Amino acid sequence: MQEQTVCGTPVAAPKTKKPDWLRVKLPIGENYKQVRNLVDTHKLHTICESGNCPNMGECWGAGTATFMILGNICTRSCGFCAVATGRPEPVDWDEPQRVAEAIYLMKVKHAVITSVDRDELKDGGSIIWANTIKAVRALNPNTTMETLIPDFRGQWENLQNIIDVAPEVVSHNLETVERLTKQVRIQAKYHRSLEVIRRLKEGGMRTKSGIMLGLGETKEEVIQAMQDLYDNGVDVITLGQYLQPTPRHLPVVRFVHPDEFAEFREIGYNMGIDYVESGPLVRSSYHAEKHIHSGRNK
Repeated sequence: MQEQTVCGTPVAAPKTKKPDWLRVKLPIGENYKQVRNLVDTHKLHTICESGNCPNMGECWGAGTATFMILGNICTRSCGFCAVATGRPEPVDWDEPQRVAEAIYLMKVKHAVITSVDRDELKDGGSIIWANTIKAVRALNPNTTMETLIPDFRGQWENLQNIIDVAPEVVSHNLETVERLTKQVRIQAKYHRSLEVIRRLKEGGMRTKSGIMLGLGETKEEVIQAMQDLYDNGVDVITLGQYLQPTPRHLPVVRFVHPDEFAEFREIGYNMGIDYVESGPLVRSSYHAEKHIHSGRNK
């Protein structure tokens, strides 16, 4: 078997082919073209493209996209993420207005906004975050928002900048179980991410987090991570299959069957979690417009 390395550590290349349940449609249609044109015209970044999301065709075809602010170069080098790592460009203070205008032109009812990590900035990018939320609200007063934020390195005054402008949903992904955090999220900390969720909840936010499966975690570890999130005040959890974006990233250890995702959904609801989105192709922003409301009566 051919060997590859992740962060200098040898890892085995995956043996397993993608199963049938991971097939996705190619991006096509007029709505898809319109979204792409708007993104290109306004010089915007989307996590759909930068993260190689398998749902890009479906979401863009429906006229929605997840905008990525603060550039498309991240200061962190997570083993799962397709976003480029390096030295970011200077902050673009006009970006909030361009995002707001694109959302207006797309007639988006529920906007999802995320960002790269900007650990080199004193404010972690939180001022641009707050400005973007305010700009979107000013131009699109009927549009609701989900913001998928970084951990701001535990500098809680930066997190407060998000709480102060109160988007409808604030998301921060745990990504994986505690045992695998150092391998999967090299510069992140499991318990710091839990504290982000707790502080958001204490600030009155509707909270959300996501976990990827297929990286070598056990069922018991997934349940513990879900419990940890619930204990820290999470309202919404997404669970999806990890897919290796390039040969340089962490390999898929196994493909998790849809029946297992369905079981985790039931476990989450039995725990008391308000909304559990669980399936092979689920990503953080997949069906995000539904996550404003409770899923317990579905």
